[in-house]
Amino acid sequence: MARQRKRVNHTATFEERLAEEAIRFKEAAEKQPPGSMARELLLRRARQAETAAHVNEWLRSPGLRPPTSFENLLSDQKK
Repeated sequence: MARQRKRVNHTATFEERLAEEAIRFKEAAEKQPPGSMARELLLRRARQAETAAHVNEWLRSPGLRPPTSFENLLSDQKK
């Protein structure tokens, strides 16, 4: 029998959740001593959350269009 997947209804948007996560990681990093491995890992996770928010914003932008076909991509590269 297949396992039932748990469903979650989020009250905040994906971008809001990423921003909150980045803030939490930065606050936790401030509590660590400067130069410690834990601090660096927390700051890395904060940057990853910020980058994910930027990528998601870029993907949702109206100017983004999928390529029409593979042949068009090849001809554009040769120009």
